[in-house]
Amino acid sequence: MTIGFGIVGCGMIANFHAKAIEQIRGAKIVACTDNIPASTDRFATANKCRPYKSVKELCADPAVEIVTICTPSGSHRDPAVTAANAGKHVVVEKPLEITLKRCDAIIDACRKNKVQLASIFPSRFSEANLALKEAISQGRFGKLTLADTYVKWWRTQQYYDSGGWRGTWALDGGGAYMNQAIHNVDLLYWFLGDVAEVTGVTATLAHERIEVEDVGVATLRFANGALGVIEATTSAYPGLLKKTEIHGTQGSVIAEQDDILLWTFEKPSARDAAIRKKFAQKVGGTGGASDPSAISFVGHQKQIQDFVSAIKKGRKPLVDGEEGRKSVEIILAIYKSSWTGRRVSLPLASDPPIPKALRARS
Repeated sequence: MTIGFGIVGCGMIANFHAKAIEQIRGAKIVACTDNIPASTDRFATANKCRPYKSVKELCADPAVEIVTICTPSGSHRDPAVTAANAGKHVVVEKPLEITLKRCDAIIDACRKNKVQLASIFPSRFSEANLALKEAISQGRFGKLTLADTYVKWWRTQQYYDSGGWRGTWALDGGGAYMNQAIHNVDLLYWFLGDVAEVTGVTATLAHERIEVEDVGVATLRFANGALGVIEATTSAYPGLLKKTEIHGTQGSVIAEQDDILLWTFEKPSARDAAIRKKFAQKVGGTGGASDPSAISFVGHQKQIQDFVSAIKKGRKPLVDGEEGRKSVEIILAIYKSSWTGRRVSLPLASDPPIPKALRARS
């Protein structure tokens, strides 16, 4: 039995979803729509699916069982809610949305209509990251003490100028943190658990005509007591591979993209040598460090496969809406700290207001 997908938003990231779905047995793209008719037609022709003029029309197609939202970040809520209200399962590209209120609207609609919801975070499905997560779960690090992640990427001015939504609070929801580093923010939360408080500093240093940050540094205190650092930028030429470091009283691991640079523990395991050999092959690629289109669709494929499996088996997907909300909340707390100059505790009671001075940059 084939499960039908409808794609909302036919831009660059939709092509990665298309490639991922194509590789999943029993899954097929059957419909698409975009605010730009030419984009809808192009995508429909390339993927041999039915073009629709609106989300509502797409959701009325009985062949569509799962709706995938690939629109700009700040326009995820409305199509996701429309799909949920039509009884469709929903997949949303990262971030789930750009405010907690909007995230909650999507989560609530899916819960109310008893449909499944997934928030796309393919880095959780990387074999290297899964091995690291397993080592943490097994307690191999002893007491976790420090967790750092670095996303030092490069984006040209043309990248921001190429789309009217890029670099705006209304549709991008933020800059280097919300758009690029959110994958690694999610990984730190996944590895270490809830964040108790953050302190952040952000700036716009290398790009013009954008409202959002292109560089930021944040320190974190996790609920388990460990400390952490998140550095995020789109102004580090020529763009470096993203890196995550986890340290504890009995072990340390450094992962770069999908490779492992360091894997060492006080109490060795029989699998350690094989893990070091397997993930020291330097096959991680650039991961979009300087080119947003230079990413693999394999992580998407694995996550969407999990979502299809969750629907068939009646279980929760590995990354549901509540999980997707976490990284948005951490990033908003970093922004609030940067804007107020104060340490910010989590969970946030509400969405922090964006200072008028930042909106004036555009």
